[in-house]
Amino acid sequence: MESLIAVAALVVIGYTIGSVKIINQGFEGIVERLGRYQRTLKPGLNFVVPLLDAVLVETTREQLLEIEPQSVITRDSLTIMVDAVLFWKILDVQKAYYSIENLEESLRNLVLTTLRAQVGQMNLQETVSSQSKINQALLKELDKATEPWGVKVIRVEVQEIKVSEELRRAMEGERIAETNRQAAVLETKATVESIERISKALQAQPNANAVMRYLLTQRYVEANYELGKSDNSKIIFMDPKALTEAITDLIGGDRNEGITGSSKEN
Repeated sequence: MESLIAVAALVVIGYTIGSVKIINQGFEGIVERLGRYQRTLKPGLNFVVPLLDAVLVETTREQLLEIEPQSVITRDSLTIMVDAVLFWKILDVQKAYYSIENLEESLRNLVLTTLRAQVGQMNLQETVSSQSKINQALLKELDKATEPWGVKVIRVEVQEIKVSEELRRAMEGERIAETNRQAAVLETKATVESIERISKALQAQPNANAVMRYLLTQRYVEANYELGKSDNSKIIFMDPKALTEAITDLIGGDRNEGITGSSKEN
């Protein structure tokens, strides 16, 4: 009799111990009874039916998913390498476990698909200079797509965009060309403004033609001087007589204007 009582006591103790399930903070448990979903266990002390209930524990903490560098094609048909990181967490353990198979791998594939679609709408220059815009677009699309899975995408970040050395040189050449173009525009604008100021000043001068010839000659000499200093200097053959005649005309013109002016005074 005493042995039966002892056995019964052991059974009760074992059953009680087996029915206790403690879930730690940051986790939740799924209870399956005979293979079917029964309920979700929250953090703390819980009780289950031994032998009939199976408990699967899932974390609800924020998790990090790294996306290895992937080949992506831009709108202008250029191939670049892009990697990213995804920060996410499970909001509904039941959905996350039953709605999708292999949750982490599914998230990875979804990020890649969305990333390729987003970059495919942008050219190379836009892609390189608009990482924050890409991050925002990815977050919006991923958060919407993962809602049925019971998952919350907290943020997604494109880590690095790599281009080939050939593409990098082409981009650098394009940048230099754009800088030179802007510099040329500014220089032309400054020259036009300078000419306008000179023109207004000459309108008040009696010997405007002589002054203009002088300025043109000076500009010609300066241009040839700058050409001579250039790394891409070229040999220019010019007739010395032409330059002499130009200077003589300038001096002669000034003298003639001076003589004319003197004659008028007389």
